[in-house]
Amino acid sequence: MASLYLIPVPLGPVDPHNCLPPDTLAIACRLEYFVVERAKTARAHLKAMGHPQPIQSLQLSELNEHTPAASIPTLLAPLKAGHDLGLLSEAGCPAVADPGAALVLAAHREGIPVVPLIGPSSILLALMASGLGGQRFAFHGYLPAKEPERSQAIRSLEQTARRDRATQLFIETPYRSAALLEALAQTLAPATLISVGADISLPSQWIQTRSAKNWRGHTDASKDRLAVFGIGV
Repeated sequence: MASLYLIPVPLGPVDPHNCLPPDTLAIACRLEYFVVERAKTARAHLKAMGHPQPIQSLQLSELNEHTPAASIPTLLAPLKAGHDLGLLSEAGCPAVADPGAALVLAAHREGIPVVPLIGPSSILLALMASGLGGQRFAFHGYLPAKEPERSQAIRSLEQTARRDRATQLFIETPYRSAALLEALAQTLAPATLISVGADISLPSQWIQTRSAKNWRGHTDASKDRLAVFGIGV
């Protein structure tokens, strides 16, 4: 039976051979059918991976936030025709903070084998490097961008971290990362720990964990960087 392969990609503009194992690259390079978040980006990833076929000859279907739910089962057509299918995200692991999860669920409903491949996950790499508790943690995607919703969400996550002794993780876009770090430093209790993992796995990687009090006045360090944040107590 054909399988759905979940293919990680680099977290930024680096050589895939430096962050993806040979087996992951080998599978990606033998597939002809893919579901991707954005075709242009996916073609660039596949070219960098060294796909042996002309990139324009590969069959790429897009799945993103604009894809109607009713059309997702049709993306399984290559699998039903006996062809292995690859799922690629824009960066990192597909189906994690990514619309590809809907395709994975559709594959399970059809009894299609799902095969996750090894590659970089910004969330797990940030957690590993944070020094915060990894025994229990939760990921929340993006926090609200505006006040007072953002501060309310921050306080709620702090309460959860304290009550459950569980690290709370979330992400932010580069143009809002410094503002979020400033809000965290000002909103959280002085002793609450904040970890910031920016540009993870890239040459510009920067990861630090400090108390909220010690972040105050230093929040520009995350400016214009794609970052993963963690809260711990």
